[in-house]
Amino acid sequence: MMQGHYHVCFLVIVLSSILLNVGNAKDLRTVTEPKNPQSCTTLKAGSGDQTTTIQKALDSCAKGKAVELSSGTFESGPLTIPSGVSLLVDSGAILKALPNPTLYDLGAKTCGTRDQYGVGCKAFITIHGATGSGIYGKGTIDGQGGQTMTGKSETWWKLAASAKEHNDYQNVPRLIQINDSVDITLYQITLKNSPMYHVATSKTNGLTVWGITINTPSTARNTDGVDPMGSQNVTIAHCSISTGDDNVAIKAISSPSRYISVLNNHFGTGHGMSIGSEITYGASDVTVSGLTMDGTTNGLRIKSNTFRGGLVTGVSYTNVCMTGVKHPIMLDMEYGHNVTGHLTPEFRDITFTNVKVLTEGTFTFDGLSDSNPIEVTMNDVHIKKGSKWVASHAKIAGKWAEDVTGTVCKNAGN
Repeated sequence: MMQGHYHVCFLVIVLSSILLNVGNAKDLRTVTEPKNPQSCTTLKAGSGDQTTTIQKALDSCAKGKAVELSSGTFESGPLTIPSGVSLLVDSGAILKALPNPTLYDLGAKTCGTRDQYGVGCKAFITIHGATGSGIYGKGTIDGQGGQTMTGKSETWWKLAASAKEHNDYQNVPRLIQINDSVDITLYQITLKNSPMYHVATSKTNGLTVWGITINTPSTARNTDGVDPMGSQNVTIAHCSISTGDDNVAIKAISSPSRYISVLNNHFGTGHGMSIGSEITYGASDVTVSGLTMDGTTNGLRIKSNTFRGGLVTGVSYTNVCMTGVKHPIMLDMEYGHNVTGHLTPEFRDITFTNVKVLTEGTFTFDGLSDSNPIEVTMNDVHIKKGSKWVASHAKIAGKWAEDVTGTVCKNAGN
């Protein structure tokens, strides 16, 4: 063990106004704090299903403007946000997803059931083939995952728990799905109680998630916070995320994920800042900086296996502080153990700089073999004395020490 010089766990980054220094970040865009777009129309809350009213307003809205939901509760089935149009949910307004599986069904009448696929539902909000669309405002979007499904005797979450028990998949909707789009923005909105993932993207170039809050119980299965999948030029900044699965999960199922910046965020309950497990097309050029984690099951996590493997490289974790995290660092090339194939995962050029872990935990570096080890570098990594260190087929260079002090992370730039 080597002693490293102590640094407090604060993000040190020069800001010009609120401009992010893209020289330090890996998102190749110049990203600044978003501004709410002008409204094309303002809707008042009514009673009953308001899907048609909201969708008609979105379809009629001029590009560059937003449909504004004023204070009150709006209940709706699935919505589609057109290209160039945004949804603005005011403070005091709540948009609730109706828990009726028939509204989300894709035609096979499987939404709200279990099967071997789990792809039978459309999302509550879909953005597809769009440029410059977004969701803004200080209001709330509630997926109602804990509400009993219409015509059923269980909730979306109970169905998910049942799927785990039966080793199959639940057909439940994601809250927000963004596909094949460019320059999409989520700003200030609060998301909660999604039946499944809260925000997921596919093949999207340019995603800004700034100042949002995700707050869902830790017991809600598969409720990931923000999942950039096969996407690039992504910034997730100044967010607070507590959920029942990965707080953030970078995946590469159908195309590479790269040029991703995760800056100045706070994670509560959840499964951590993750990359994987699906990394077939590779994940690279990822910067995580200014992150505090409190009570998260896992901290900094890269997971894959030979069924979903690929190359993970160019990943830096800087100015991170954790407390109450069981597995502060977990790099695992055999995630799932029983899942195998012919896609070899590779983890290399992974760096940890000024990482501070205030409570005991288990640090795991589990590579595949001596010929395919995990390759990481430690700089100023400080952990709690008594922590467990498990390394197999791993090349760990640099400095780390069991000399951490303090009990509170304060703010790591958040």
